[in-house]
Amino acid sequence: MKKIIIAAVAAAVSITPALAADVKIGTLLGYTGPIESLTPDMAAGAELAMKEVTDSGTFMGGSSVTSVRGDSTCIDSAAATATAERLITSDKVKAIMGADCSGVTTAILQNVAMAKGIVMISPSATSPALSTLEDNGLFFRTAPSDARQGQVVADILNDKGIKSVAMTYTNNDYGKGLADSIQMNFEKSGGKITISASHEDGKADYGAEVAALAQAGGEVLIVAGYLDQGGKGVIQASLDTGAFDTFVLPDGMIGDSLPKAIGSDLDGSFGTVPGTDSPGASKFAELAKAAGFKDGPFAAESYDGAALIMLAMQAAGSTESADFKGKVMEVANAPGEKIYPGELAKAMKIIADGGDIDYVGASAVELIGAGESAGNYKEILVKGGENTTARFR
Repeated sequence: MKKIIIAAVAAAVSITPALAADVKIGTLLGYTGPIESLTPDMAAGAELAMKEVTDSGTFMGGSSVTSVRGDSTCIDSAAATATAERLITSDKVKAIMGADCSGVTTAILQNVAMAKGIVMISPSATSPALSTLEDNGLFFRTAPSDARQGQVVADILNDKGIKSVAMTYTNNDYGKGLADSIQMNFEKSGGKITISASHEDGKADYGAEVAALAQAGGEVLIVAGYLDQGGKGVIQASLDTGAFDTFVLPDGMIGDSLPKAIGSDLDGSFGTVPGTDSPGASKFAELAKAAGFKDGPFAAESYDGAALIMLAMQAAGSTESADFKGKVMEVANAPGEKIYPGELAKAMKIIADGGDIDYVGASAVELIGAGESAGNYKEILVKGGENTTARFR
């Protein structure tokens, strides 16, 4: 009998390591490119969730989670798809937290993720076109569509009594989709867009673009671009020539680097970025501070994107995308016990015990329709050389 017991224990010990594994998740963001100043906090947010789950010891039979970073560049679709291919085929990631910008996200989804059958959850790809894109149930996003942001921008303009605006947008899927949404919503409410003109990123001089915008006129200039690239260049050229002195800054323009680069001349400008005053937002801010990073733009959505991937895996009892993709909406929404940042260990145990969770997370996640966030926004006012929160919408 003693020999049988010893044999049974030995067998159990030998099986346990086989059950536990190191699960790799791609963290595919623009570490270089026009939003590179935002990316460190976004990556840190996602990796904080992964560390939390690993430390819990309750994920997939005691498995750990490792982040494998890849550079999307934000704007170079060829480079982004090559990176995604490497993450999946060479690094063997089971899912991708990303990408970030809409154009590269679309390219990765269509050219790599669908072919490989890999789940992607983007924290910041906001183009309305992604809502109707064929995705085989593999694509989700924790940031709201720009169809919603266009409504919010129009509401803010109306609340401020602004009747006419000029608008420039970065010449890609993100910029065009956002500009169209703003124009449709503002004009529907009686406002006038004097001009809506694209600009290219990476130029040394935006004088010609600003001249055309100034000629069209407008009380303010909407800059639907990127804070570390063309958007910044358009603003600086506008200030240098006196064409405009107040700017409307949608989410791609929100970050500490812009007011730092422009200085006090940016004071009085205002904008929008996904955000909420939910209990989860304050909990995440505390966790981020303790971990040594800021809860900057899209950092909360990155934490939530990574968390949803791991929670769905746990709910499916599998790290294979084909198995867990159908669980993402389930763990994100009611019914179930509400789960906030710092409570991923509790969530893993509830799921393992056969219970249900409603992941609220850092950004008050509620997935609707084609797996996208219902959407909450923070209204930003640049004051004293800093982005400050005016209100939530």
